Amino acid sequence: MPIKIPRHLPAFAVLQQEEVFVMDVERALHQDIRPLKIVILNLMPNKSATETQLLRLLANTPLQVEITLLHPITHRSKNTSEEHLKKFYISFAEIRDEKFDGMIITGAPVERLAFEEVDYWPELTAIMDWTTHHVFSTMYICWASQAALYYHYGVPKHARKKKLSGVFSHRVVESASGNYLKLLRGFDDRFYAPHSRYTEISKEDILKIPDLQILAESEEAGIYIVTSADGRRIFISGHPEYDLFTLKAEYERDLAKGLDIDLPANYFPGNDPTKKPGMNWRCHANLLFANWLNYYVYQETPYNLDDLP
Repeated sequence: MPIKIPRHLPAFAVLQQEEVFVMDVERALHQDIRPLKIVILNLMPNKSATETQLLRLLANTPLQVEITLLHPITHRSKNTSEEHLKKFYISFAEIRDEKFDGMIITGAPVERLAFEEVDYWPELTAIMDWTTHHVFSTMYICWASQAALYYHYGVPKHARKKKLSGVFSHRVVESASGNYLKLLRGFDDRFYAPHSRYTEISKEDILKIPDLQILAESEEAGIYIVTSADGRRIFISGHPEYDLFTLKAEYERDLAKGLDIDLPANYFPGNDPTKKPGMNWRCHANLLFANWLNYYVYQETPYNLDDLP
């Protein structure tokens, strides 16, 4: 949220130059405020767990946020009951004519399939087309980021030899500057985030596209945060929303399936899966979502959503 201070206070000019959100008294008196409308397309198998993870992060802000939950009707969920979906979720057809301040499209455990082989791919591409004129800023997480980069920019995904799983150190890219850095405001030079995927996006492919800017990357996990030039598309290759035990649950699930899987890296103390893992990405996750809501949604979206560019 902005701080309200007199325009002629010396700190006003300094903070404004640093792009800290300050508001003078006159503007505050005429400010229109309404809830931010955020729609979440939940593609994860355990929808209840993902709901809790995302809503926890979206709630960690003074901004009032109104949530709409969406699921693809062209896919039959095996891990979430039909009753839950009917009670709490709606279909794309029901919101097709609405407009939203922001949207989050989650990851999905389908990255080893070609995009076109995913059963709800036609529905997803229709939704991604729809966001261009009906959503001000969209955040794509993990597989969804790969899908959106492929669909909007033709960026291919590449299979890894083994699954990338664990918590990895990331750095802010030095070449990132100006308006892009609002998303990283308050970040340490080094920060941590979980990853869980079999595929990846090549840095070289991203650098070929002038509209895209890499904001953060990892020596082990590759590129992490990419944005479009206008900030209306945010691509996150990892899972900052994950809870403390999500990677543990995934590891145990894969073991139960008989998969040849490594321990999640940098996760269990001493690489001992009987020990409780530590959580060192919570601050980063909260900052990431708060900055997105504040700088890319709240401050930029027109008060009247019919005026969306």
